[in-house]
Amino acid sequence: MTAATVLRRLDATAADFDHQLAQLLSWESVSDQTVNQRVLEIIADVRVRGDAALVDYTERFDGLKVASMAELILPRARLELALSRITPEQRQALETAAERVRRYHEKQQQPSWRYTEADGTVLGQQVTALDRAGLYVPGGKASYPSSVLMNAIPAKVAGVAEVVMVVPTPRGELNELVLAAACLAGVDRVFTIGGAQAVAALAYGTESVPAVDKIVGPGNIYVATAKRHVFGKVGIDMIAGPSEILVVCDGQTDPDWIAMDLFSQAEHDEDAQSILLSPDAAFLDQVAASIDRLLPGMERSAIIRASLQARGALIQVRDMQQAIEVANRIAPEHLELSVADPEAWLPQIRHAGAIFMGRYTAEALGDYCAGPNHVLPTSGTARFSSPLGVYDFQKRSSIIHCSADGASELGKTASVLARGESLTAHARSAEYRIKD
Repeated sequence: MTAATVLRRLDATAADFDHQLAQLLSWESVSDQTVNQRVLEIIADVRVRGDAALVDYTERFDGLKVASMAELILPRARLELALSRITPEQRQALETAAERVRRYHEKQQQPSWRYTEADGTVLGQQVTALDRAGLYVPGGKASYPSSVLMNAIPAKVAGVAEVVMVVPTPRGELNELVLAAACLAGVDRVFTIGGAQAVAALAYGTESVPAVDKIVGPGNIYVATAKRHVFGKVGIDMIAGPSEILVVCDGQTDPDWIAMDLFSQAEHDEDAQSILLSPDAAFLDQVAASIDRLLPGMERSAIIRASLQARGALIQVRDMQQAIEVANRIAPEHLELSVADPEAWLPQIRHAGAIFMGRYTAEALGDYCAGPNHVLPTSGTARFSSPLGVYDFQKRSSIIHCSADGASELGKTASVLARGESLTAHARSAEYRIKD
């Protein structure tokens, strides 16, 4: 069976298209009861036994013999060593990506502000950074130094005093690129722990691991479930679903380019989703042929094929206007506008995590080095969520400084409203400040 025959073909003008699209997009991130219960047990254990629990779980899940928690702490010198061990080409690439990510996120900084009313009352907003952020990084062979840069750099740009990274090292595997990225990004402390136990440690703290204010970073179903359960005690970035790409193409881009763009997300895992929208039926045929021809040569061809078969689609639309309407309904994590004049269509895009403009802007550039963050809302959550950014590591406090005259005038309004809510103490508190 060829790739094209397993990649479903949909027609956006068909009567049952809405139903077909809903089925295509359906994905549940809910953990099954077994996973949920196990995660709750691990969190409870870490809260009670602290470091001892972390040592036990690391031995059990990562296949390591650990004498004490001290063996699970990496000093700054080890990060610097990693930076010296990677190849010059790797170091240059990391440094270039880090600089671009830092420069982009510096544009997101928002200053505190205030204004003074005629009676002297001062109102405003004070922006302050979180004290401490926790960064979860997958370990072993599935390691992503780019994610270290994307999570740690915005935190540092925001002014977070301490960034704590946790990364599992199954069978003792340390990824030098990940550690080098942590060094460049300014990570302050690193613990070689992972799983739900690492999330619990970051949320509640142990004898060695400090409790943080917010936990960011990707992980498996146990990590995602743990983040759900500790939310409220700490902040979290998001509960991320499988990676997604939606390509809108007018039919004039090289079909090989589009096929590879679809592969770029499908190779993440079998649940990833790659969709192409085009009004050109012949172009969809060309992309299907490119998929057939290119797929056998891909290192992760089995994963790509499974992903395309389970969740991928080539969708013919009536015209570009309908393509944009369908794109807004999907609200994709990554949206490629592979068209002649992407700027003309951009104002109509309401829901997308990141928008890649034009034929030359491959989504992969955003994953690594373009500058904008690659931590993006998935599973349609771009309807109400945004990319990870500096603002995720800051909080805002309202400033209210009333003058005597201002307190007197505001007190009159507050008194009426408070008494209307039968909150007499509120009313009298305000009334005490009203001038006779």
